[in-house]
Amino acid sequence: MSQALDIDFVRAQFPALSNGFAYLDNAGGSQVPQQVVNRISDYLIGSNVQTGASYQASQQASARVLAARESMQQLINARRSEEVVMGGSTTLLMFMLCQAIAPSIKPGDEIILTNTDHEANIGAWERLQERGAVIKFWNLNPSTLLLDLDALDKLLSDKTRWVAMTHASNVLGTINPVAEVAKRVHAAGARLCVDAVAYAPHRLVDVQASGADCYLFSLYKVFGPHYAVLWGEYEFLRALPSLNHFFIGPEVLPYKLQPGNVNYELSYGCMGINDYLVAVASHMNPTADSVQPANARQQMQAAFNQFEAHEELLAERLLSWLRTRTNVRVIGQTASDAALRVPAISFVVNGQHSESIVRAVDAQNIGIRFGDFYAKRLIKALGLESQGGVVRVSIAHYNTLDEMDRLIQALEKAF
Repeated sequence: MSQALDIDFVRAQFPALSNGFAYLDNAGGSQVPQQVVNRISDYLIGSNVQTGASYQASQQASARVLAARESMQQLINARRSEEVVMGGSTTLLMFMLCQAIAPSIKPGDEIILTNTDHEANIGAWERLQERGAVIKFWNLNPSTLLLDLDALDKLLSDKTRWVAMTHASNVLGTINPVAEVAKRVHAAGARLCVDAVAYAPHRLVDVQASGADCYLFSLYKVFGPHYAVLWGEYEFLRALPSLNHFFIGPEVLPYKLQPGNVNYELSYGCMGINDYLVAVASHMNPTADSVQPANARQQMQAAFNQFEAHEELLAERLLSWLRTRTNVRVIGQTASDAALRVPAISFVVNGQHSESIVRAVDAQNIGIRFGDFYAKRLIKALGLESQGGVVRVSIAHYNTLDEMDRLIQALEKAF
């Protein structure tokens, strides 16, 4: 049995966690460790110049921006750093991706979307209807709250060009079998785009293992600055048209998909995510070698294994209490099993508006949230609009059992 996560060591890495506030809205944005803060500060102090010039400071800045992209390559297990596109948010990157895809769409081409996704992975695709695309929806099973693979099979056809789905629902918490979906999508001659925003904070991303053709998530929910990453298979990205200036050709990756270039200091700050993960793993096993890239990846996996086990304990503490409440309906998996879900836990209370519950908890120095979380189609399908959507508690690995108990006490008073 592996050792338990050293929660004191973990929390000591996050400056914000010393203020006594219980951050339980982590799916909206996580806290950042000191390693990220240091990287951003170091860049601004030591290399805040334009890249690409011959003078020494510019050469250093260029090297740092490249190193940042290479660190993201390592974090997501991409084959090449040119496959890593960075930008302000997943929503922005999704719109840019669809804009680049648009010229390849012909009238009658079919795109399959789900009604469980954040709108970032729906609206951008729907705009391709202007090119003649036909949108089909893969709807969740209302009884199981799962996306049935049989239902997908019925939607796939020789006209299908893209399927877009979430790796984990930001409302339900359910982990979807994207690798199996990828096999079916590719067998139909189509491509798969995966939104991993709700998944990436809880599992080490492996874009190659996912089977996806495109994979996106927000780094500011994975302990980084307010930034995001888009991965695409190299030959696919290379075939896309440039979204940049006319003299930046389609072969210039990833710059052709980064108009105006990346934010240098935030890109460099993202390296702090890797620094933090390796620090956690090294604390667990001080003799481990993290110098070689393959070993660093193993270190990061070891850290995430610890996170997963700890988060399951936290989720079970809350879910076990919610299961005892006859006036509560958990929206999603009621089990804490980490093989089935991430710890974004949503629920509603019979006869109460979700806002009233959250407002009551606010007063206890605890941050949770209510609403649709931009998964408006899902909330509508579940018939929860009149209740103000769901109450969502989104846990991160730096949360504690004590915080879960504080939350439960606050919820007991709220309903």
